[in-house]
Amino acid sequence: MSAPKEAWSSRLGVILAVAGSAVGLGNFLRFPGLAAQYGGGAFMVAYFISLLLIGIPICWTEWTLGRFGGRKGYHSTSGIFNALLKHPAAKYLGVIGFVVPVIIYMYYVYIEAWALGYALNALMGNLSIDGKDYTTFFANFTGAGSDGVAFKFGLRDVGIFVVIVYVVNFFFIYRGISKGIEMVCKVAMPALIFIAIVILVRVLTLGTPDPAKPDQNVLNGLAYMWNPGDVAAGLKNPQLWLAAAGQIFFSLSVGFGVIITYASYLRKQDDVVLSGLTATAANEFCEVGLGGLITVPAAFVFLGAAGIVGQGTFGLGFNVLPQVFASMPAGHLFASIFFVLLFIAAVTSSLSMLQPGIAFLEEGLGIERKASVALLGLMTAVGTMFVWYFSKDLKALDTMDFWVGTVMLFVQATILVIIFGWGLGIKRGFEIAHEGAEMRIPNIFGIIIKYITPTYLVTIFVMFLLQNVFGWNYSFSDPVFQPTGYVEDIIGDNPSHVARITVCFIAIITTFALVFVNIAGRRWTTNPPTAQDD
Repeated sequence: MSAPKEAWSSRLGVILAVAGSAVGLGNFLRFPGLAAQYGGGAFMVAYFISLLLIGIPICWTEWTLGRFGGRKGYHSTSGIFNALLKHPAAKYLGVIGFVVPVIIYMYYVYIEAWALGYALNALMGNLSIDGKDYTTFFANFTGAGSDGVAFKFGLRDVGIFVVIVYVVNFFFIYRGISKGIEMVCKVAMPALIFIAIVILVRVLTLGTPDPAKPDQNVLNGLAYMWNPGDVAAGLKNPQLWLAAAGQIFFSLSVGFGVIITYASYLRKQDDVVLSGLTATAANEFCEVGLGGLITVPAAFVFLGAAGIVGQGTFGLGFNVLPQVFASMPAGHLFASIFFVLLFIAAVTSSLSMLQPGIAFLEEGLGIERKASVALLGLMTAVGTMFVWYFSKDLKALDTMDFWVGTVMLFVQATILVIIFGWGLGIKRGFEIAHEGAEMRIPNIFGIIIKYITPTYLVTIFVMFLLQNVFGWNYSFSDPVFQPTGYVEDIIGDNPSHVARITVCFIAIITTFALVFVNIAGRRWTTNPPTAQDD
């Protein structure tokens, strides 16, 4: 079997593609909301510690493992693990690298359609129903009010926009690495940053919009976002650490199976160390320097602190901010521009979620790109329609996000860093990483990757499960364990039938993935890819 001829055309292209994968809705909605919710300064301390102990180490880990796999002719997580560990079970460890991006795409692309639909409807002045009720438009548009009601295709309905984003995504993914993903990111990333700066300038020049409320001004809005407060007390809250670690995963796309696939298409002397760090820095600029300075201050100056607290990602982005923009001069225009920004950020991320699946189908099942795109399109379309139909309270979307976008993501990231530190080995891993590198990974990161990052991940994950699965109240003297949240939805006294169906759907997709991996394993045994460095 000959190795795929896909490759990045330039170093800038792969950096922008990885940055595009990382920069998404979480940068402009999730991050600001979490920072405000958990006390600004305290959250930022935990956030940057997580960046150093999880984000950067796993980023370098994925870049290096991807390069290693690409040289052996593999571009999927399962194939790379199979080549590295040379054990019959190794390929199954990589199945999450197929399941996670594919299932996340199923619901992420639905949110992407919201952003595009909101951009058009904001420009047309359709977001406000009966004056100021933005929540009504959101419920009608997304189907959050009832299952099955969102299957409509008018301009004020999500349907037509789901179709559009599907066509856009699969058109460019069909074109391949350089002519599809790279081309989009080379245009989209500069456009995204330009639009974000325009909106940021507008927000920072708002001053005090309501003279009757002099405390609701931009400076106080920035203080609300960044005020250190009682950092020591904030850092004692385990939930804060969970939120910070989770944000790093989503922010940098580590553990998704995206970076390792992207890196497998690198040329022999491409610099993975500096490229990985540059892509991380670009994402942090968009998240901390742009997203953190736009969303919360804008909401604060018009609505005050009470208008921000408890809104959550979707509430802040799709209910609060439209109201904020409506209060500005030319508000419809700026609202539309903001949602265009969200759409661009979303599409660069959703494209990245498709490539790991395409890579696996091509090398594992031996089917050409046209067939692999069609098969993946069918699979993801079924999943998106599932989320689209079971839209009441966004239960299906939320359940998928928990079990796949959180639980599986933590597991996959832990597997990646352990395989690098203990399977490939720090010495050999650093040798591969440093080929063609203009800078070296500091030696301290060898200790961090091998010991500290896995320990930190396992600790955070156990804390996460104790709180979100078993309902631990964090009292060591009188611990209380009772199934809660998503587990309660499945096995509790009043289970959610949608949650149960969603978990079954995830199990079915995972089973199919395991079958595909088994078929791929037999194929790799009899007809392995041609090693690119031979």
